[in-house]
Parts: sequence; structure tokens; C-alpha cells
Amino acid sequence: MNYKIKSLLIPLIVLTVFVLSWELASFWGYLKPTRFPAPSKLLMSFLDLIFSGYPADVTIDQHLLKTIERIIIGFLLSVCLGVPFGLLIGGFHALDRLTSTIIAFCRSIATLSLLPLAIVWFGTGEQSKIFLIAYGCFWVMLSNVIEAVKQVDPLMMKAAKTMDIDGIELFLKVILPSVLPRIFAGMRISLGVGFMVIVGAEMIGTVIGLGSLIMEARTFYRTDITMVGMMILGLMGFLMTTGLAWLEKKLMPWQQQEHDRTSP
Repeated sequence: MNYKIKSLLIPLIVLTVFVLSWELASFWGYLKPTRFPAPSKLLMSFLDLIFSGYPADVTIDQHLLKTIERIIIGFLLSVCLGVPFGLLIGGFHALDRLTSTIIAFCRSIATLSLLPLAIVWFGTGEQSKIFLIAYGCFWVMLSNVIEAVKQVDPLMMKAAKTMDIDGIELFLKVILPSVLPRIFAGMRISLGVGFMVIVGAEMIGTVIGLGSLIMEARTFYRTDITMVGMMILGLMGFLMTTGLAWLEKKLMPWQQQEHDRTSP
């Protein structure tokens, strides 16, 4: 069997067995419906969210689009700031030593612990939510870019300079290809952080957003809606991460060629 087909088929089989086992365990009474609703119940709740909405007639597409908007804006802000600052700090040893303690300190602060400050600084509107997402993503992005620049092979740099490659040409032909894999790794990790932060960020003064949907359903013991919201959030994160992986393959075809050579 083709390797790629097998890699898709096996997870699909595992998922099918898991869902069927879950449904049967609920049907036979091993799982309490108030704690672990059956997949069939989750499907009905999902359809209800599409046509009726929850809460206050807010349908699932409204929740989904607003959450995507917040995550993308916060994530792009972190990338636009983290990449240039990371290249700058990683490229100068003195600057790296001056900022390493500050970066380690700020990275260690739990993003959601800034929730009260975000409300004071930006109010309860969109700015506070985007700030929290951007803050959480930024430090991950910055750290990865700094490490990527520091790990550029010095022999490659010396070899390029002996061929009179310098300045912007050195950056484009040597440094950028070397740091791109680590940058994309940082983007995937920081995107994951954004999805973790969004639930807490959407607690602030809104009823629209998947995080708000999950919190509202939890308050009223709607376990089914809570689980549907979590699953949609997870699926959305998977699709966006897959999109980044596709973009990485397009921008760095040599990485895919190396992977194909080493794959069974």
C-alpha cells in the first residue's frame, strides 16, 4: 500500500473505532450523558448551533469567524514584530546578551495573568483580546527566530564572504534559507499558543467567539456545547497549522526533498 495512503487511512480507522466505542459506551450507560455526551448528541448540538445559535441566537459561523479574525490579527502582529526583532537580536551577540534576561522573564509570564491589566490598558473591546493573543505568540516567535539566527553555520558565512557575497545578498542567500525552518517551527508553536489564549481572551465583555461560547456553555452546564466548541477550535487549529506546513513546503522545497529521501 502506498505510504501516503496508509498515513491517511490508519488515523481514519483509529478515529472511527474511537467514535463508535464512545457511542456504544454512552448507549450502554458506561458514560453519563451530562459529563460525556454521545457523539450523536454532539452532532445534534452542532446542528442546533448552526440553525438556532447559542447564546442569544449567535450562530456557530459568527463565533467561528470572530475567533479566526482575532487569532489571525494577534498572530500576524507577533510574526511582524517577532521576526525582525529576532533577526536583529540574534545577529548581534552584545544585543542578545543585553536582552536575554528580559526575554526569559517576559516569556515566563502566563499570558492570561495579564487579563486584568489588558482590561485596564485597552478596555473590554477587541484591542484587549488581540493584545493577549499577540503577547502570548510574540515571545515564542521571538525566541525561535533568535535561536535560528544564532545557529546559522559560521562556515557557510565565511564561505559566502570568500565569494564576495555580503550585505543583503548574504542575508537572502545564506541567512534567510538557514533560519526559515526554525521560523516556521516558531510560527506553528506560537499559533498553538494563540489557540490556548483565545478561550481566556474571549472571556472579556463579549458573547461572540468560540472561547465565549465554551465559557457560556460551561456556566450553564451545557457539556455538549462546550465539547462541540472545543472540537471546532481544535479542528480550526489543525487546519491553520496544516496551512502553515503547506506554505513551508512551497517556500522550502529542499526540505520536502530531504524528507522524501528519508521516508520509508
